[in-house]
Amino acid sequence: MAGIFSRFLTKPTPSVLGIDIGGSSVKIVQLKQENGVAVLETYGQLALGPYADKEVGQAVSLPAETIAENLKDLMREANVTTTSVGVAIPFNKTLLTTVELPRKEGPELQTMINLEARKYIPVPVSEVQLDWFVIPDEEGEELNPKMKVLLVAVHNEALTHLERVVSRAQVAASFYEIEIFSTIRAVVDEPVKPVMVIDVGAAATKVYIVERGLVARSHNISRGGQGVTKALSQASTLTFAKAEQLKREEGISENAPKPYNKDSVTLTYSSVFAEARRVLREFETKEKRSVVKVVLTGGGGVTKGLKEYADSFFDTEVILADPFQKADAPAFMRPVLAEIGPEFAVAVGVALRKLEEVS
Repeated sequence: MAGIFSRFLTKPTPSVLGIDIGGSSVKIVQLKQENGVAVLETYGQLALGPYADKEVGQAVSLPAETIAENLKDLMREANVTTTSVGVAIPFNKTLLTTVELPRKEGPELQTMINLEARKYIPVPVSEVQLDWFVIPDEEGEELNPKMKVLLVAVHNEALTHLERVVSRAQVAASFYEIEIFSTIRAVVDEPVKPVMVIDVGAAATKVYIVERGLVARSHNISRGGQGVTKALSQASTLTFAKAEQLKREEGISENAPKPYNKDSVTLTYSSVFAEARRVLREFETKEKRSVVKVVLTGGGGVTKGLKEYADSFFDTEVILADPFQKADAPAFMRPVLAEIGPEFAVAVGVALRKLEEVS
């Protein structure tokens, strides 16, 4: 009888860990799979600023050995039980661009791509890891003599840096993935129509349009969350640390206590959203297709009232990313997970890919 019953049970997969090393913090998410469902086991975040004698929320550049110590501290605090990991590659260490090439296949296509890549990569091709994807044709484009190809390049130094972090942290990474693809996996559910993702990081904001699971446009805006905090600190005569705390608690609030200066918060975000809107409109004009949704993610996504503020810039629906919806978790945790979700989109996306690998 036990043997018959056991056929209807599935053994849980090994636990896996997604690691996101950003400019201002390290984030981790541990998942396992039970009965075909991803289950959240633990998660955590530690700021990198204090490791460089800076404030929480400030972007810093640290040696691999220091980041590894941070990661080990974080794993210990979060009670991580696995060393099986995937790691995100920061967007600012990569190049993504879409090119049009004559329709070719095999070695001839590879040769064309290598030649085309030289036009966009500011260093010798030998110094990067180069990959590419042919973007599927839209209906009616099959007869077009040219096809669209997404070029992806990662500098060897960036990979070496992450490999050193992984080695020093004593974990085993089976892949390194550009953070954009991790985020897409975690927060974009629309399979066909264009969706814009606005990822507000500490030092910069990444904007990209996803169509049929691929990056159709990408754009980097050199303003992010720490710029908002700095402007608030200067306008409100607050320390950077206090301004960062109040930015999260009050956000874009008309009723925040003095000396909180809401206008200093909206000033940076308004320039970010205005530029993102320009990218969206350029895409829609050129491609003659409408973006159906805007997804806010990244550390800036947890700023209170930001979604409502973004609504005034876009004609389409704006939502906050909720990547933890992709995993089973206790009901009482859902409000907290929804609140912090935008910050963990990359780590969740990496963990989901790793889970597919071991399932």
